[in-house]
Amino acid sequence: MKQRTPFRCIGVKEAAAIVAEGRALLLDARDAGSYGASHMEGARHITFSGLSEIIGGTPKAQPVLFYCYHGHASQEYAQTLSDFGFAEVFSLDGGYEAWCSFTQAQGPAATSDEALSGWLDSLGFPAGGVNATVENGMTPLMKASREGLGEMVGRLIAAGARLEARNADGNTALWLACVGNHLDVIDMLVDAGIDIDNRNDNGATSLMYASSAGKAEVVAKLLAHGADPEPETPEGFSALDLASTIECLKLLRYARRPETV
Repeated sequence: MKQRTPFRCIGVKEAAAIVAEGRALLLDARDAGSYGASHMEGARHITFSGLSEIIGGTPKAQPVLFYCYHGHASQEYAQTLSDFGFAEVFSLDGGYEAWCSFTQAQGPAATSDEALSGWLDSLGFPAGGVNATVENGMTPLMKASREGLGEMVGRLIAAGARLEARNADGNTALWLACVGNHLDVIDMLVDAGIDIDNRNDNGATSLMYASSAGKAEVVAKLLAHGADPEPETPEGFSALDLASTIECLKLLRYARRPETV
């Protein structure tokens, strides 16, 4: 039997370093009202009843950081994920109060990019909130990618926008760029290191979506960047199976041909 990796209680400085890496899933274990009033940028609200979704939908190798009010309840959440085999689970000592005291001592987190600050403000995001979320878990990077705002996408990436952030449906900014047919934005996101094969909550990748939507140019772009055509949905459908046009079908058949020769 594989030995369980215990969760760790960490201080705000180590937590800040983990957050800055942009890989960790941040989970707020306070009540919904407190979360709605203020929370870590990019954090999701969590209850014990919602843990099963996290356990089933999160790679066990992904770092997970829990925080609550003072650092007590978060340990119970962290223990549960540790028991389920997650390798890097953390509980924030001192909770959100300690985090607020730490961030305030570091000074305001506003971006120095005035154009970006103004754009964020126009959409209801805080001036320095490059990883803040609004309805449906949408981040500024997702909004800019959906609208094809290449210049703003570049500014957000430079300001530290989290490429791996997922909305309430499990989609990243790349999916939104594909929805809008914004090939230049797809280039920017992939070049910056976004996961081109991210699966959303339905098990679908961006390539599957583009194929099913008949977006041949997007399919070609994703394949050129190395998107994997082989993954299947839980129902057993690949991007090739989901192709809705002859153009998409041909592109995906060609992408698989070298493996079948």
